[in-house]
Amino acid sequence: MKCPYCGNPDTRVIDSRPVDEAVSIRRRRVCDQCNRRFTTYEKVEDTTLMVVKKDGSRELFDRNKVRNGIVTACKKRPVTTEQIDHLVDTVERRLNNMVQKEVISTMIGEVILENLRELDEVAYVRFASVYKQFDDVRSFINEIEKLSRISQPL
Repeated sequence: MKCPYCGNPDTRVIDSRPVDEAVSIRRRRVCDQCNRRFTTYEKVEDTTLMVVKKDGSRELFDRNKVRNGIVTACKKRPVTTEQIDHLVDTVERRLNNMVQKEVISTMIGEVILENLRELDEVAYVRFASVYKQFDDVRSFINEIEKLSRISQPL
């Protein structure tokens, strides 16, 4: 870290401590040339994930929207809040691990469905009915048949 007083590129860290609920680190430094002390802060760069909607518009990824959709699908099902939170964390982590900073909204739905199927089959069908926009009973039946084939042991 370059000294803000003399411009020397050689400085040493003499003290570090977490701040802002351990989201960043405060570092006390000393310049090897002028011996002056200064403080720096280190924080993980917050990457913004953009969602590309079906109509082509873009909006920031909203974890609460994902959570609300999953909560609605799991209503009156034996799914705990912890399981829902874990599912939301899994979806968000998977999306953030992608190389691109923009993700198509359908990809989010697919990731949710993939994880929801393992959690609760009824919640899966509920979420799929909205996500895939079923417009008739046959669509429901086809999805349930597909789910049955996937769930059957070999």
